[in-house]
Amino acid sequence: MEISHIEHIGIAVPNLEEAIAFYENTLGIKCFAIEEVADQKVRTAFFRIGQTKIELLEGTAPESAISKFIEKNGGRGGIQHVALAIEDGVANALAEVADKGCALIDKAPRKGAEGLNIAFLHPKSTHGTLIELCEDPSKK
Repeated sequence: MEISHIEHIGIAVPNLEEAIAFYENTLGIKCFAIEEVADQKVRTAFFRIGQTKIELLEGTAPESAISKFIEKNGGRGGIQHVALAIEDGVANALAEVADKGCALIDKAPRKGAEGLNIAFLHPKSTHGTLIELCEDPSKK
């Protein structure tokens, strides 16, 4: 598996519009994309800092993973996952980490925000951090 960089850091937020306003008005970082990923029950907003992005995530349904994360976090948001850009394909990376005993949330890649192939590794196997394997956008 070839990891090229941190693709993005996923931050769960209770209110996407308020969070966007903070990042734009306080930090001076401009949002370049807002997208809803219906099958994941989430709305996202992206900010670029160098080669890495920040992805703000707001749940669109109480049963979404993001809504549950925020509820478990006392109604506050926070870092929800770290996404690593994979140069040689998410499916290959999944097979490699599975062969090494890593528990997978996704057995096969699926479409995520920005149309990228993604898959998640279970935090039980990653020392507590939800890790997203993400197609390297430059290889798309």
